[in-house]
Amino acid sequence: MIPAASPPQPVTSGFWRSFFKKLLLALILIPILAGALYLAVVLHWSYSDGDHTGYLQKFSRKGWLCKTYEGELAMATVPGVAPVTWPFSVRMWDDQLPAQLNELMGKRVVLHYSEYRNIPSNCFGETPYFVDSVKAAD
Repeated sequence: MIPAASPPQPVTSGFWRSFFKKLLLALILIPILAGALYLAVVLHWSYSDGDHTGYLQKFSRKGWLCKTYEGELAMATVPGVAPVTWPFSVRMWDDQLPAQLNELMGKRVVLHYSEYRNIPSNCFGETPYFVDSVKAAD
């Protein structure tokens, strides 16, 4: 006697399962890759750069989760007039610059900075101005 044939299984069930797995993976990976690409562009191409001269009046390491170096430069245009303060950040992975800034605290300095706009988080710095070098002013 010949065994009874079972009813044919739909061929498409495996196809749809595989399709939805790939779709879900794409919906997760595409935003992550787009965010990483955006961060790479925003953090490596500066909007502007230049120098600020003044007295270094504040420099500290701040943050709960993301520790960043933040400081203020007091820029006085005319003696006797209240100075304008300029806030700045220093990148976390710069090892020598924070030590140089601490040595020059209270002295007249020239800070070279680059401005990076539209950074999506305070984990990179609280200001858009990132100082990359310092020298004592004459």
